[in-house]
Amino acid sequence: MKLYSRHHIVFAVVASSVVAATISAFISRKVISNGKAAPKAEAQSAISLTVSDTEQASAESSGDQVALQTNTPALQIVAATDGGYTQDEAQNIAVYEKCNEAVVNITTQVMGYNWFLEPVVTSSGSGSGSIIDKRGYVVTNVHVIENASTINISLADGSTYEGRVIGKDTESDIAVLKFEPAANVELKTIAFGDSENLKVGQKVIAIGNPFALERTMTTGIISGLGRPIQESENVIIRNMIQTDAAINPGNSGGPLLDSQGRMIGINTMIYSSSGSSAGVGFAIPVSTARRVVADLLKYGEVRRGVMRISLVQNTSRIASYAGYGISTGVIVSKVSSGSEAQKAGIQGGTKAVQYGRFNPATIYLGGDIITAIDSITVSNYADYASALEDKRPGDTITVTVYRGRGYQKIKVKLESSPQASTNSSGKKTRSL
Repeated sequence: MKLYSRHHIVFAVVASSVVAATISAFISRKVISNGKAAPKAEAQSAISLTVSDTEQASAESSGDQVALQTNTPALQIVAATDGGYTQDEAQNIAVYEKCNEAVVNITTQVMGYNWFLEPVVTSSGSGSGSIIDKRGYVVTNVHVIENASTINISLADGSTYEGRVIGKDTESDIAVLKFEPAANVELKTIAFGDSENLKVGQKVIAIGNPFALERTMTTGIISGLGRPIQESENVIIRNMIQTDAAINPGNSGGPLLDSQGRMIGINTMIYSSSGSSAGVGFAIPVSTARRVVADLLKYGEVRRGVMRISLVQNTSRIASYAGYGISTGVIVSKVSSGSEAQKAGIQGGTKAVQYGRFNPATIYLGGDIITAIDSITVSNYADYASALEDKRPGDTITVTVYRGRGYQKIKVKLESSPQASTNSSGKKTRSL
């Protein structure tokens, strides 16, 4: 074992102290240098975003893209805390301060007639919405403004404007409204984010008007992704975002935000036996909203690809009568002459029967029964509509049909068709 004298030990301690001081000075200089560079990088990022927004606002619409005039670059993640707040609290405060003025309160009135044929207000409702364009465009849910005779949009400053419907899409439960802001009003907006790369466990923030308590903020996490939720009898919305952030009546149509204040979803419905939040809420992903809003702004409707066929819901009673081997799926009653579906080989029925107890309609049995579209099982009409929800005219789909006691796969090119669907009251979910 090697021994050291007292002199050796003192010399080693002094030398170590000198070396440590030198290293600390070098690190401090590096940190200070990086600290000075960081604001510059952030400034460049902000300028880049501002320029991008300006370019987008002045760009002409091309293809399916519609330029939105926004003024809300994404927030930077808080790196330090001020005022005694934790990093999480500081980020929440920053998101609220950035976005709350872009959340509006939507109130509606439905008019009817009394016994004397005088117009009266028969019902009223309220919900939330997000300003997505400085010119006064607001995105919300269809069920928030359904059947409304008047729509009022209230801003954070207390001002109220009359809103009009630019377009609505029942299949996705998304509507776009428009109001005319005063000339001296600079509207705050919420920008669309990205819902394609979300993760379960990711923090989310909801801002809305639950129980008429304006611009209430709640936080939570993403509890699940890709949830297919039956919004009404004939509508299934796929790829819904499930969250435990408190969502209550009045939140519907409001934004679900990420930690940088970008909209990743539109709060739409909850599962609840009491009518209040039970920690199971659902939001339409912004990927769907982006596509739907673009069409609504450009065309006033969503232009989806369709098959030009007439369908009837298969049931055990129909299957027994017609001798089908299955009792699910949708029956192809008729196929339009010259349509892409006819060219692809989809077959309609040939045996005419009267269907329905009251006001019966003529349907045709003996044709194909559609049981799947691409990888989506089609058990009923809601499944069929859901499978085509994100399809465009010109897309080619693989249709699985039941024919002659066997299954066949047929590739069909989709065509354009005007919207012709209606909504009905929800069964398994409660609209907010």
